[in-house]
Amino acid sequence: MTAERSTRIPEILRKHEAEILSDWMRQQQESISRRRDLISDQELQAQSREFLRLLQAATQDGSFTDVERGAGWAPVRDMLGGISRTRGIQGFTPSETATFVLSLKPALFSKIRDDLGKDPTGLFEELRRVDELVDRLGLYTTEVYQKSREEVILRQQRDMLELSTPVVKLWDGILALPMIGTLDSARTQVVMETLLQRIVETGAEVAILDITGVPTVDTLTAQHLLKTVTAARLMGAECIISGIRPQIAQTIVHLGVELGDVITKATLADAFAAALRRRSLGVTRLSPPRS
Repeated sequence: MTAERSTRIPEILRKHEAEILSDWMRQQQESISRRRDLISDQELQAQSREFLRLLQAATQDGSFTDVERGAGWAPVRDMLGGISRTRGIQGFTPSETATFVLSLKPALFSKIRDDLGKDPTGLFEELRRVDELVDRLGLYTTEVYQKSREEVILRQQRDMLELSTPVVKLWDGILALPMIGTLDSARTQVVMETLLQRIVETGAEVAILDITGVPTVDTLTAQHLLKTVTAARLMGAECIISGIRPQIAQTIVHLGVELGDVITKATLADAFAAALRRRSLGVTRLSPPRS
Protein backbone atom coordinates (compact mmCIF):
# COMPACT_ATOMS: atom_id res chain seq x y z
CA MET A 1 0.00 0.00 0.00
CA THR A 2 1.37 3.41 -0.95
CA ALA A 3 1.77 6.32 1.41
CA GLU A 4 -1.04 8.17 -0.36
CA ARG A 5 -3.45 5.33 0.46
CA SER A 6 -2.52 5.31 4.15
CA THR A 7 -4.00 8.76 4.70
CA ARG A 8 -6.27 9.28 7.65
CA ILE A 9 -8.00 12.36 6.19
CA PRO A 10 -11.32 10.59 5.42
CA GLU A 11 -11.42 9.20 8.96
CA ILE A 12 -10.71 12.62 10.47
CA LEU A 13 -13.39 14.25 8.29
CA ARG A 14 -15.94 11.64 9.36
CA LYS A 15 -14.97 11.56 13.04
CA HIS A 16 -14.85 15.34 13.53
CA GLU A 17 -17.39 16.49 10.96
CA ALA A 18 -19.45 18.59 13.38
CA GLU A 19 -16.42 20.28 14.95
CA ILE A 20 -14.79 20.95 11.60
CA LEU A 21 -18.01 22.44 10.21
CA SER A 22 -18.43 24.68 13.27
CA ASP A 23 -14.83 25.91 13.17
CA TRP A 24 -14.95 26.38 9.38
CA MET A 25 -18.16 28.40 9.61
CA ARG A 26 -16.55 30.68 12.16
CA GLN A 27 -13.55 31.21 9.86
CA GLN A 28 -15.82 32.04 6.90
CA GLN A 29 -18.07 34.36 8.84
CA GLU A 30 -15.06 36.33 10.02
CA SER A 31 -13.57 36.53 6.52
CA ILE A 32 -16.79 37.68 4.77
CA SER A 33 -18.24 39.71 7.63
CA ARG A 34 -18.73 42.60 5.24
CA ARG A 35 -20.53 40.51 2.59
CA ARG A 36 -23.47 39.17 4.54
CA ASP A 37 -25.66 41.13 2.15
CA LEU A 38 -24.64 38.66 -0.57
CA ILE A 39 -25.10 35.32 1.22
CA SER A 40 -26.95 34.30 4.39
CA ASP A 41 -25.48 32.22 7.20
CA GLN A 42 -28.02 29.48 6.48
CA GLU A 43 -27.01 29.24 2.83
CA LEU A 44 -23.32 29.33 3.72
CA GLN A 45 -23.74 26.55 6.26
CA ALA A 46 -25.67 24.37 3.79
CA GLN A 47 -22.93 24.81 1.19
CA SER A 48 -20.20 24.06 3.73
CA ARG A 49 -21.92 20.91 5.01
CA GLU A 50 -22.44 19.63 1.47
CA PHE A 51 -18.82 20.36 0.54
CA LEU A 52 -17.52 18.43 3.57
CA ARG A 53 -19.69 15.46 2.58
CA LEU A 54 -18.35 15.50 -0.99
CA LEU A 55 -14.78 16.01 0.22
CA GLN A 56 -14.99 12.99 2.52
CA ALA A 57 -16.31 10.83 -0.33
CA ALA A 58 -13.60 12.05 -2.74
CA THR A 59 -10.77 11.37 -0.28
CA GLN A 60 -12.10 7.96 0.67
CA ASP A 61 -9.84 6.11 -1.80
CA GLY A 62 -6.82 8.10 -0.64
CA SER A 63 -6.10 9.62 -4.06
CA PHE A 64 -4.92 13.22 -3.91
CA THR A 65 -2.98 13.27 -7.18
CA ASP A 66 -5.68 14.01 -9.77
CA VAL A 67 -7.95 16.56 -8.15
CA GLU A 68 -8.35 18.61 -11.35
CA ARG A 69 -9.34 15.71 -13.66
CA GLY A 70 -10.00 12.56 -11.62
CA ALA A 71 -13.49 11.06 -11.86
CA GLY A 72 -13.67 10.67 -8.08
CA TRP A 73 -13.28 14.42 -7.65
CA ALA A 74 -15.91 15.35 -10.24
CA PRO A 75 -18.70 16.04 -7.66
CA VAL A 76 -16.33 18.32 -5.72
CA ARG A 77 -15.33 20.18 -8.89
CA ASP A 78 -18.96 20.51 -9.96
CA MET A 79 -19.95 22.04 -6.64
CA LEU A 80 -16.99 24.42 -6.53
CA GLY A 81 -17.64 25.41 -10.14
CA GLY A 82 -21.26 26.23 -9.36
CA ILE A 83 -20.31 28.24 -6.29
CA SER A 84 -17.62 30.16 -8.20
CA ARG A 85 -19.97 31.10 -11.03
CA THR A 86 -22.80 32.05 -8.67
CA ARG A 87 -20.61 34.17 -6.42
CA GLY A 88 -19.08 35.88 -9.43
CA ILE A 89 -22.59 36.95 -10.48
CA GLN A 90 -23.49 37.96 -6.92
CA GLY A 91 -20.53 40.32 -6.72
CA PHE A 92 -17.93 38.43 -4.70
CA THR A 93 -14.30 39.09 -5.59
CA PRO A 94 -11.99 36.22 -6.69
CA SER A 95 -10.23 36.18 -3.31
CA GLU A 96 -13.54 36.14 -1.43
CA THR A 97 -14.70 33.25 -3.59
CA ALA A 98 -11.51 31.24 -3.03
CA THR A 99 -11.82 31.87 0.73
CA PHE A 100 -14.73 29.40 0.79
CA VAL A 101 -12.17 26.61 0.37
CA LEU A 102 -9.02 28.16 1.81
CA SER A 103 -10.67 28.98 5.14
CA LEU A 104 -11.12 25.23 5.68
CA LYS A 105 -7.40 24.80 6.41
CA PRO A 106 -7.32 25.94 10.08
CA ALA A 107 -10.25 23.69 11.00
CA LEU A 108 -8.67 20.64 9.36
CA PHE A 109 -5.21 21.39 10.71
CA SER A 110 -6.58 21.59 14.25
CA LYS A 111 -8.21 18.16 14.11
CA ILE A 112 -5.22 16.58 12.40
CA ARG A 113 -3.02 17.81 15.24
CA ASP A 114 -5.48 16.47 17.82
CA ASP A 115 -5.42 12.99 16.28
CA LEU A 116 -1.78 12.75 15.18
CA GLY A 117 0.04 14.93 17.69
CA LYS A 118 1.99 11.96 19.02
CA ASP A 119 3.09 10.87 15.52
CA PRO A 120 5.34 13.63 14.12
CA THR A 121 5.94 11.86 10.80
CA GLY A 122 2.27 11.12 10.22
CA LEU A 123 1.30 14.60 11.35
CA PHE A 124 3.69 16.21 8.89
CA GLU A 125 2.48 14.04 5.99
CA GLU A 126 -1.21 14.70 6.62
CA LEU A 127 -0.70 18.44 7.06
CA ARG A 128 1.24 18.49 3.80
CA ARG A 129 -1.49 16.59 1.96
CA VAL A 130 -4.26 18.83 3.26
CA ASP A 131 -2.27 21.98 2.57
CA GLU A 132 -1.65 20.98 -1.06
CA LEU A 133 -5.19 19.69 -1.53
CA VAL A 134 -6.92 22.82 -0.24
CA ASP A 135 -4.57 25.07 -2.22
CA ARG A 136 -5.37 23.19 -5.44
CA LEU A 137 -9.09 23.35 -4.78
CA GLY A 138 -8.81 27.07 -4.01
CA LEU A 139 -6.91 27.61 -7.25
CA TYR A 140 -9.61 25.69 -9.11
CA THR A 141 -12.34 27.98 -7.75
CA THR A 142 -10.33 31.02 -8.86
CA GLU A 143 -9.85 29.60 -12.37
CA VAL A 144 -13.56 28.84 -12.73
CA TYR A 145 -14.44 32.29 -11.38
CA GLN A 146 -12.13 33.98 -13.88
CA LYS A 147 -13.41 31.91 -16.79
CA SER A 148 -17.04 32.62 -15.93
CA ARG A 149 -16.31 36.36 -15.68
CA GLU A 150 -14.61 36.28 -19.06
CA GLU A 151 -17.65 34.53 -20.53
CA VAL A 152 -19.92 37.23 -19.09
CA ILE A 153 -17.69 39.98 -20.54
CA LEU A 154 -17.63 38.31 -23.97
CA ARG A 155 -21.41 37.94 -23.93
CA GLN A 156 -21.82 41.58 -22.96
CA GLN A 157 -19.43 42.62 -25.74
CA ARG A 158 -21.47 40.62 -28.27
CA ASP A 159 -24.67 42.22 -27.00
CA MET A 160 -23.11 45.68 -27.27
CA LEU A 161 -21.95 44.93 -30.81
CA GLU A 162 -25.46 43.95 -31.81
CA LEU A 163 -26.90 47.06 -30.17
CA SER A 164 -24.30 49.27 -31.86
CA THR A 165 -25.25 48.03 -35.35
CA PRO A 166 -28.97 48.76 -35.72
CA VAL A 167 -30.44 48.30 -39.19
CA VAL A 168 -33.08 50.98 -39.79
CA LYS A 169 -35.82 50.79 -42.43
CA LEU A 170 -35.90 54.23 -44.07
CA TRP A 171 -38.44 53.40 -46.75
CA ASP A 172 -39.96 50.41 -48.44
CA GLY A 173 -37.01 48.52 -49.89
CA ILE A 174 -34.40 50.88 -48.35
CA LEU A 175 -32.36 50.06 -45.27
CA ALA A 176 -29.72 52.08 -43.44
CA LEU A 177 -27.00 50.81 -41.13
CA PRO A 178 -25.30 53.65 -39.23
CA MET A 179 -21.93 52.54 -37.85
CA ILE A 180 -20.14 54.17 -34.93
CA GLY A 181 -16.65 53.35 -33.71
CA THR A 182 -13.83 51.23 -35.07
CA LEU A 183 -14.55 48.42 -37.51
CA ASP A 184 -12.64 45.22 -36.80
CA SER A 185 -13.11 41.66 -38.00
CA ALA A 186 -15.43 40.64 -35.15
CA ARG A 187 -17.67 43.68 -35.51
CA THR A 188 -17.72 43.40 -39.29
CA GLN A 189 -19.04 39.86 -38.93
CA VAL A 190 -21.86 41.09 -36.70
CA VAL A 191 -22.60 43.95 -39.12
CA MET A 192 -22.73 41.58 -42.07
CA GLU A 193 -24.95 39.02 -40.36
CA THR A 194 -27.34 41.69 -39.06
CA LEU A 195 -27.61 43.42 -42.43
CA LEU A 196 -28.11 40.23 -44.42
CA GLN A 197 -30.79 39.03 -42.01
CA ARG A 198 -32.70 42.31 -42.37
CA ILE A 199 -32.36 42.16 -46.16
CA VAL A 200 -33.97 38.72 -46.09
CA GLU A 201 -36.72 39.86 -43.71
CA THR A 202 -37.65 43.04 -45.59
CA GLY A 203 -36.73 42.16 -49.16
CA ALA A 204 -34.79 45.44 -49.37
CA GLU A 205 -33.18 46.41 -52.66
CA VAL A 206 -30.90 49.15 -51.34
CA ALA A 207 -28.81 49.27 -48.17
CA ILE A 208 -26.99 52.39 -46.98
CA LEU A 209 -23.82 51.87 -44.93
CA ASP A 210 -23.26 55.13 -43.10
CA ILE A 211 -19.70 55.51 -41.73
CA THR A 212 -20.08 59.06 -40.44
CA GLY A 213 -19.34 57.79 -36.95
CA VAL A 214 -16.30 55.74 -37.96
CA PRO A 215 -13.25 57.79 -36.84
CA THR A 216 -10.69 56.42 -39.28
CA VAL A 217 -10.64 54.28 -42.39
CA ASP A 218 -7.60 52.17 -43.14
CA THR A 219 -7.00 49.38 -45.63
CA LEU A 220 -8.50 46.74 -43.33
CA THR A 221 -11.62 48.82 -42.67
CA ALA A 222 -12.11 49.39 -46.41
CA GLN A 223 -11.77 45.67 -47.05
CA HIS A 224 -14.38 44.96 -44.39
CA LEU A 225 -16.78 47.40 -46.06
CA LEU A 226 -16.21 45.83 -49.46
CA LYS A 227 -16.91 42.37 -48.06
CA THR A 228 -20.19 43.60 -46.62
CA VAL A 229 -21.13 45.22 -49.94
CA THR A 230 -20.33 41.99 -51.81
CA ALA A 231 -22.37 39.88 -49.38
CA ALA A 232 -25.35 42.24 -49.70
CA ARG A 233 -25.15 42.06 -53.50
CA LEU A 234 -25.25 38.29 -53.35
CA MET A 235 -28.53 38.71 -51.46
CA GLY A 236 -29.89 40.97 -54.21
CA ALA A 237 -29.39 44.36 -52.54
CA GLU A 238 -27.24 47.26 -53.76
CA CYS A 239 -25.15 49.14 -51.19
CA ILE A 240 -24.41 52.85 -50.91
CA ILE A 241 -21.64 54.03 -48.59
CA SER A 242 -22.30 57.41 -46.99
CA GLY A 243 -20.32 59.59 -44.60
CA ILE A 244 -17.27 59.93 -46.87
CA ARG A 245 -15.65 62.98 -45.35
CA PRO A 246 -12.76 64.78 -47.09
CA GLN A 247 -10.20 63.26 -44.72
CA ILE A 248 -11.54 59.75 -45.34
CA ALA A 249 -11.61 60.33 -49.10
CA GLN A 250 -7.96 61.43 -49.02
CA THR A 251 -7.02 58.41 -46.89
CA ILE A 252 -8.72 55.99 -49.27
CA VAL A 253 -6.94 57.54 -52.25
CA HIS A 254 -3.61 57.53 -50.40
CA LEU A 255 -4.00 53.86 -49.49
CA GLY A 256 -4.87 52.98 -53.07
CA VAL A 257 -8.08 51.22 -52.03
CA GLU A 258 -10.36 50.49 -54.97
CA LEU A 259 -14.02 50.77 -54.10
CA GLY A 260 -14.92 49.63 -57.60
CA ASP A 261 -18.43 50.55 -58.66
CA VAL A 262 -19.67 51.13 -55.11
CA ILE A 263 -21.74 54.30 -54.85
CA THR A 264 -20.38 56.70 -52.22
CA LYS A 265 -21.98 59.86 -50.82
CA ALA A 266 -20.84 62.56 -48.43
CA THR A 267 -23.92 62.47 -46.19
CA LEU A 268 -26.71 60.11 -45.24
CA ALA A 269 -29.23 62.51 -46.79
CA ASP A 270 -27.43 62.34 -50.13
CA ALA A 271 -27.33 58.56 -49.91
CA PHE A 272 -31.04 58.39 -49.12
CA ALA A 273 -31.83 60.59 -52.13
CA ALA A 274 -29.70 58.31 -54.33
CA ALA A 275 -31.50 55.27 -52.94
CA LEU A 276 -34.87 56.78 -53.76
CA ARG A 277 -33.76 57.47 -57.33
CA ARG A 278 -32.57 53.88 -57.73
CA ARG A 279 -36.07 52.79 -56.83
CA SER A 280 -37.63 55.37 -59.15
CA LEU A 281 -38.97 57.33 -56.21
CA GLY A 282 -38.69 60.97 -55.26
CA VAL A 283 -39.65 63.53 -52.62
CA THR A 284 -42.02 66.33 -53.56
CA ARG A 285 -42.83 69.42 -51.52
CA LEU A 286 -46.60 69.62 -50.93
CA SER A 287 -46.68 73.33 -50.19
CA PRO A 288 -44.29 76.27 -50.48
CA PRO A 289 -42.11 76.91 -47.40
CA ARG A 290 -43.40 79.42 -44.89
CA SER A 291 -41.73 82.83 -44.97
